[in-house]
Amino acid sequence: MSEDEAPKRVTRRTALTAAGGIMVGAAAGAAGGMAFAAGGAPAPIRLDGLKRFAGKVVAITGATSGIGRAAAVAFAREGASIAFCGRREGLGAEVQDEIHSAGGKAHYIRADVRKEADVAAFVDGTVKAFGGLDIALNNAGITVERPLADFAADEWDDVVNTNLRGVFYAMKYELPHLVARGGGQILVTSSSVANYASPKRSVYIATKAGLIGLVRATALDYADRNIRVNAILPGTTDTAFVRRVAGMEDMPDAVWEVGAGQWAKSNVRGLKRMAKAEEIAAFIVAAASPDLTYLTGAALSSDGGMGVG
Repeated sequence: MSEDEAPKRVTRRTALTAAGGIMVGAAAGAAGGMAFAAGGAPAPIRLDGLKRFAGKVVAITGATSGIGRAAAVAFAREGASIAFCGRREGLGAEVQDEIHSAGGKAHYIRADVRKEADVAAFVDGTVKAFGGLDIALNNAGITVERPLADFAADEWDDVVNTNLRGVFYAMKYELPHLVARGGGQILVTSSSVANYASPKRSVYIATKAGLIGLVRATALDYADRNIRVNAILPGTTDTAFVRRVAGMEDMPDAVWEVGAGQWAKSNVRGLKRMAKAEEIAAFIVAAASPDLTYLTGAALSSDGGMGVG
């Protein structure tokens, strides 16, 4: 699942080019990259004054780092009680402590979304900890990147079982609790690449596009139960995991920012920078807003203009 897999697997974000390509970009355009590092991205978005989710219970898969972690913090900041899962127990405890230390409510449960029993236990544990379920963010996802004929069957299955089957498991066990609650919301993290292809990502794109179909059909299945289901399509997001995949985990921040800035200038047609996890989290929280009561079956993109044109 996202942030919980081996370093060679990338999460739902549009992957960087190979580390060598990043370094070439860094060497070729250091001045422009430093401009990105100095002021291209905004400060993390703060929502301290808003409590739109006070009294609500939010369950998040794949929330030990990256977008999932940022979303857990953002929902908690707005008053929600957060149950979240991931496979790395150390990071799970860290996120839980971060939310607790800020005065929020959080409960970490170790789970692997590829395993139906784990997902069922996670959802049941959420309800046991907080008394119900109001919003689910099904966020876990991985990728393996290579030309289609080079995939081993078990690699293909692993991506499908995490990205698509894992969301099926999550919704299967979340929906009865949302029905019992009298309604609620499900958000599913797809990817902006569901709208446009890129090389070596056939299985990832197939699963992320499949999630949009799953969301649309499920939205119709449960509309009369007051349950809204929507897909979130983030663009490339700057996380520690993406650095690791790019082979730059141990590089100084300034070097990473130069290379990432150069990559973004060539690949993000609009804003020409990667997203911050906090920006995508703010987008997710906004999509879950109680103000958006007429929103269901939608695929909502926040990619900085990457797919424009």
